[in-house]
Order: sequence, then C-alpha cells, then structure tokens
Amino acid sequence: MNTTPRTFVIGDIHGALKALTQVLERANVTQKDTLIFLGDYVDGWSQSPEVINFLIQLKETHHCIFMRGNHDDLCYRWLKYEECNDTWLMHGGQATVNAYANVPLNLRNIHIHFLENLQNYYIDSQNRLFIHAGFTNHNGVEKEYFEKMFYWDRSLWELVLAMDPTLHRESKFYPKRLTHYSEIYIGHTSLTRIGESTPKNAANVWNIDTGAAHKNPLTILNVDSKAFWQSDPVHLLYPNEKGRN
Repeated sequence: MNTTPRTFVIGDIHGALKALTQVLERANVTQKDTLIFLGDYVDGWSQSPEVINFLIQLKETHHCIFMRGNHDDLCYRWLKYEECNDTWLMHGGQATVNAYANVPLNLRNIHIHFLENLQNYYIDSQNRLFIHAGFTNHNGVEKEYFEKMFYWDRSLWELVLAMDPTLHRESKFYPKRLTHYSEIYIGHTSLTRIGESTPKNAANVWNIDTGAAHKNPLTILNVDSKAFWQSDPVHLLYPNEKGRN
C-alpha cells in the first residue's frame, strides 16, 4: 500500500456519488493524501444531497479542499433564497430539486453551510492554481474584478486551446495571465466539447472535467505524477437516468 502523501485533484461530480466512491477506491486514496475538488458537486445525476453528505464526512477524515462551481452556487441560491430559473432546471437543476424533496430542513441547512464556505480558488505551496472555471484579469486571481468569473469563465480554457503550442513563455505574445502560476487546474468546461474523455493539458492548464455529467467517466488525477484514474462511464452507474443536458 502507498504510504507517501499525494495530492489529487477531482473533476466535476454532478451528483454521481457512485462514480466518486469508485475513483477514490481505484486511486487507493488514504488519509495521508490531499484531495482538491474542483466544484460542481451537484446537478445532473440523482445523488446531489448524498454527494454533499459524503464530502462533509470525508473532510472529517481526510485533508480536503473544496472549490466553488457554478452549479454549486446555483444550488446554494435555490436552497437559501428559493431562486430558480428554467435554464438551471434544464441543465441538471431539476434532478437536484427532486433529490432534495425528502431532505429535512436541518440537513438542508448543513448543506447550505457547506456551499457557503466553498473556496473560489486555491494556490498551493508549489504555486499551482486550482479553480473551477478560470479568471480574466491578466494580473491573476487576486486582481480579478468579478468573483463569478472564478466559477463561470470559459475564456481561459478557450485561450489555451487556441494558442500556438510552440509559443515560448518568454515571448511578448505569451498570455500574461498564464505566467503567474506553475500550473492551473480547472473543470467546468466538459472535455466532451472537443471529443475527449481523459484529462487534457494545453499550455500550463489542465482540464479535469471529463464529462461525468453526461456519459463519460469521473476523473481523479495525481497532480505530481499526472497519473489518473476514472470511474465507469457514469450513465452505466445510473442506467435509469439521463444526467445533464
């Protein structure tokens, strides 16, 4: 059994507790390891409340760091303020509403507290940035003007995909916002958009959202070795459900 502490990053879960427990088991995660979750714990498959329960309990025994995803913010606003819109319902929110139908008020309040205390970003001791979506300020996340960019932005990923891979970091044309961090880990923009189902690296950005909200696996990745483990395709774990649109 591995005894060296490792750091793992976990992609967008979207209510798929069965997939989450699979990847933690397949990676042989221990209590010595650090687990960095990139957000979007809810909306999609039928176990959003169970996912949050599991994460709250996991934090009691493991070193966990939780990012805020856009779906987590939407779910929080529904739970806390009863805010709701058709777009959210269509893109996984309805499954969350259904799943919370029998969740008692005291447990809902515990989940609200969890969602309120998610982080917008995390920078580790090796200057690696972990963030759900991205940021737009060329001076880095600390200078970002709009908090919602941390969990809604897609331009960061679009930027690195469009970049010339031979562009040198010292070039005056190299995007300044990439130069502040040794590596950047994101979710949010499913790799199904470019026909991928495994983690994808472009420039110094790693996208870990392998499409668990749809029909692809959930992924956990060792940030040092870049080894990764995946669940079964999530739709096979929930054969009577559709997942997110």
